[in-house]
Amino acid sequence: MSVDKDTRRGLFANPAVEARMRKRRGAERRFRAYGRAAVAFSIAALAWLLISIVSTGASAFTQHWVTLDLNLAPKDTDTIPNDRRRLADALAQAFDVPSNEETRRELLQIISASAATADIRQRHDEAMAIKITVPTSDLADQFLKGHIDPALPQGQRPITDRQISWIAILDAEGRINRRFNRGLFGNPDSRDPERAGLASAIFGSAMIILIAGALALPVGIGAAIYLDSFAPQTGWGGRLTRFLEVNINNLAAVPSIVFGLLGLAVFINFFGLQRSIPLVGGLVLALRMFPTIVIASRAALRVVPDSLTDSALSLGASPMQAVFNHRVPLAAPGMLTGSIIGMAQALGETAPLLMIGMVAFVTSVPSSPMDPATALPVQIFLWSGSAEAAWAERTSAAITVLLAILMIINGAAIIWRERLQRRRKL
Repeated sequence: MSVDKDTRRGLFANPAVEARMRKRRGAERRFRAYGRAAVAFSIAALAWLLISIVSTGASAFTQHWVTLDLNLAPKDTDTIPNDRRRLADALAQAFDVPSNEETRRELLQIISASAATADIRQRHDEAMAIKITVPTSDLADQFLKGHIDPALPQGQRPITDRQISWIAILDAEGRINRRFNRGLFGNPDSRDPERAGLASAIFGSAMIILIAGALALPVGIGAAIYLDSFAPQTGWGGRLTRFLEVNINNLAAVPSIVFGLLGLAVFINFFGLQRSIPLVGGLVLALRMFPTIVIASRAALRVVPDSLTDSALSLGASPMQAVFNHRVPLAAPGMLTGSIIGMAQALGETAPLLMIGMVAFVTSVPSSPMDPATALPVQIFLWSGSAEAAWAERTSAAITVLLAILMIINGAAIIWRERLQRRRKL
């Protein structure tokens, strides 16, 4: 039934109809405004979070180093050599101050005493004039970066007036320079913030994700293909298939700490594997990734129209040929994206790794999956609980590194998916 223009004009001239139309248009405008406000709020919250993290951790990517000319006293062969005492005495001599207990303590707080004593132990002369270049302490580094206000009274800041004057002397003599903090990526963990790095955590995370991916990807993708294309859909077999589907969906919603408890009970307590090794971490995260990969792969397979496989079957292809030669290649971009996103999600997991003991203080870089290691999220958790102010910037820097790795992984997934889609169109 068609309505001419005059009838339509008269219909909308009705006051009741016009009021309803105004109300509907007003509701649509409010809905669009709410949507824009929600998007703007989300972007602002994300920007604020990223800016706060990056601004706090940016200074951790640089480190101040100090070059010192020291005259070390000879070692006392009758007692255990006290390299820290010799270092403190040499510093007191260099600054021409009395070498008492308080002065030595303050002097050792402006340089990385552990790095300096490690350098001294490598030298074998009894008495010598040496030149060493070591990191400044976290206290001096924070002061030089402007994180400590020297205008505050001495009792309200962690650095003393004498330490400020000594740092000023070294800076005026050109003995302090600021450089890129390679130790943040090249050093393992340390109890001294100025020497702590992410090498052990990065290598540990890489091994854990490689192990988890090697186990979860083929099993998850294979399970998705079977459930979508080969599993029975009727009778008792269909009931079993639906039971498996429901439980896989439920597994994706299980808190990650439950997988940590499962790994603790099975891999450590039952099989007797060592705690805090990447092998156990990879096994646990493989269990965590499995349901995500299955769900994402099945969603990608369902997008492919059934007519494609039906056409292949009608031309004489076997069911396996129809699935693996036609259905799977078209679903590959989505399956790949879901799998990589599952790996990225596993990379950020902390609770399962805490449950299997990957909170050990690891001072060496792991060389195999059986060596003790930690992971980036766990390292962030450990550093965030430390009291010194320098750990705050180290924690933010570690978060920045983790976010950068996640962005690279997600970006690689997007690029790979686009290439597969272009190749499919060709």
